[in-house]
Amino acid sequence: MATITFIGLGNMGGPMATNLVKAGHDLTVFDLSSEAVKALTSEGAKSAATIQEAVEGAEVVISMLPAGKHVESVYLGDNGLLKNLPSSTLVIDSSTIAPETAKDVAQAAVEAGITFMDAPVSGGVGGAKAGTLTFICGGEADAFERARPILDAMAKNIFHAGPHGAGQIAKICNNMLLAILMSGTSEALALGVKNGLDPAVLSEIMKQSSGGNWALNVYNPWPGVMEGVPASRNYEGGFLVDLMNKDLGLAFDNAVKNHAPIPMGSLARNLFELHASEGNGGLDFSSIQKFYYRGQN
Repeated sequence: MATITFIGLGNMGGPMATNLVKAGHDLTVFDLSSEAVKALTSEGAKSAATIQEAVEGAEVVISMLPAGKHVESVYLGDNGLLKNLPSSTLVIDSSTIAPETAKDVAQAAVEAGITFMDAPVSGGVGGAKAGTLTFICGGEADAFERARPILDAMAKNIFHAGPHGAGQIAKICNNMLLAILMSGTSEALALGVKNGLDPAVLSEIMKQSSGGNWALNVYNPWPGVMEGVPASRNYEGGFLVDLMNKDLGLAFDNAVKNHAPIPMGSLARNLFELHASEGNGGLDFSSIQKFYYRGQN
């Protein structure tokens, strides 16, 4: 078992850290929320007064932070961790950030002799709680192999996408496609219901036909069609519209930089941004269904 520090105990980080404790790792946690820290210490984790204190003696540091600026602050700031960690430390950042930011942090880590890997995740809060996340890793092959037994406690699938930053690129490509699929699925369901079809019957038809996709098969956006998904609990929980907007913004910025045409990704970004502007940013992203069918409760 490893001595691990986990930084960032939000909706994703909290349950990820819990699974590390359950796997028997010696875990120290740090978060600005005292309630989040308290929840983990009740599970058997240790806490620390400062982030610098939290990483003392850690073999592995894992972070799950809201945005690139937070990652830069933690690792590259005036008292950033890369200036204090021993060279034997493995750093795994599971935040979803711009690939350029991940590469900058990785370069600073290399210069400090520290092993760094970007490892954003897919699978949402449900996957974080169940320990069935997909980790999409960018970094050196030896770092990937070193990280694998740590990630196993939180994951169903672990991929090595390529060098530093590759995990972030793969993640934003995946989430751009997810947004497109959810928008298209919601649009098709709304059209069918407008014509008098039962959304559950239409969903089953499309699931068994060429229109089947993850958003339809596993995360149906129409209320009441599928149990256990956000659509059937007023779109509460899950992956927030605001977070999808963040990831679509990362995809858009990367596409501009690389002169890559993303007409459908750009449209999805506009749709979700408009949806958020109508007060839906705190709902699950499947609530885009409401945009297409305003008569729906």
